[in-house]
Amino acid sequence: MSTELEARVLRKITLRIIPFIMLLYFIAFLDRVNIGFAALTMNQELGFSPTVFGIGAGIFFLGYFLFEVPSNLILNKVGARIWIARVMITWGLVSGAMAFVQGTTSFYILRFLLGVAEAGFFPGIILYLSFWFPMKRRAQVTAIFMAAAPLSTALGSPISGALLELHGFLGWSGWKWMFVLEAIPAVILGCVVLFWLTDRPAKAKWLTDEERNWLMQTLAAEQSTKAGSAHVSVWKGLADKRVIALSLVYFGTSAGLYTLGIWSPQIIKAFGMSSLQVGLLNAIPAIIAVVAMVLWARHSDKKVERTWHIIGACMLAAVGLIYAGMVTTVVTAIIALTLVNVGISASKPPLWSMPTMFLSGSAAAAGIATINSIGNLGGFVGPVMIGVIKEHTGSFTGGLLFVAALLCLSSILVWLLSKSAERQNSAYQAPHSKSS
Repeated sequence: MSTELEARVLRKITLRIIPFIMLLYFIAFLDRVNIGFAALTMNQELGFSPTVFGIGAGIFFLGYFLFEVPSNLILNKVGARIWIARVMITWGLVSGAMAFVQGTTSFYILRFLLGVAEAGFFPGIILYLSFWFPMKRRAQVTAIFMAAAPLSTALGSPISGALLELHGFLGWSGWKWMFVLEAIPAVILGCVVLFWLTDRPAKAKWLTDEERNWLMQTLAAEQSTKAGSAHVSVWKGLADKRVIALSLVYFGTSAGLYTLGIWSPQIIKAFGMSSLQVGLLNAIPAIIAVVAMVLWARHSDKKVERTWHIIGACMLAAVGLIYAGMVTTVVTAIIALTLVNVGISASKPPLWSMPTMFLSGSAAAAGIATINSIGNLGGFVGPVMIGVIKEHTGSFTGGLLFVAALLCLSSILVWLLSKSAERQNSAYQAPHSKSS
């Protein structure tokens, strides 16, 4: 009976929560990286150099970094429903305002404000999932949620490419139409959040009493096993060395993710493709990555193993970036970008299942936000270095090798973190085995 109850509850909450938050992340990621498509025509129209574009694209993450932890702590206090709605409405308004960029200064300011507006969304959702899903299902549901990022590239790339073809309609450039039309769904969905999201299982009227009690008891039992972590302070979550290590790991994966999201359209465009062709071709690696991400996360859950699933994915992405720096045809470029997409996407779910293994409550809110905010600085460093190196060398190769090196460093850090955990477990078990 308990097995049937568990299956029924997990099915209900999965169908209620996951499709909707996937849609939210789809729009978030689209509004975050559509700057890569805007660049195909905007850079020339506004006279932006590769360095100016790289800084403007990456400065989003400085605003994100500064406001991430406060935003997630507010979400933990006031609830996901109100705070996620606020986040989406404000980022939609700022994203639409990108259509009115006039030069370098307004470009930098609006990209920074977009980061401020969106701060807290992703770690807030990761924290939100921990309120609803038992540990053994968390990597899998995180993977399904995060599949929205490559899906956003897969579906959003052709849409963005097509919107660029509106150039001249009603006297507006195509990139301006793209920003406005792709921002509208964020504002609309922000209002829908207020009516759809439920903050905690205790408030879930769409569950029966039996289902609600089983879920609350199961999650409470997991919390009690975290041996002292459940009630540690916010500052403890921020200072935990595992949080700092995972932040640096995430730094490398973010550098890879946003190098892809922001620069891959220009990498493909360099082979003489039209904007629409770029959109269609850019979708191919992302489609493959969606499937790989879900299968890899399912394997990680099945084996109850995170370390080598993260390392293997990061190294695959690094190989793809190195290969991307050597390609000479559009076909080999798509193959290389596919390797990067698969590796980056597959690394995320097992990585994000790790913080809630040792933190919860306010410490988890702060710890997850810290990992995301510091880690997402890689989204600043990666794109900026690509732009700077390209401007000085005329090639993407040096920048791609730089980001590949960051991913190799992420792999090393995960391995070191794993060895440290093994040593701690051995030290803990030794006196207990003697006493028994």
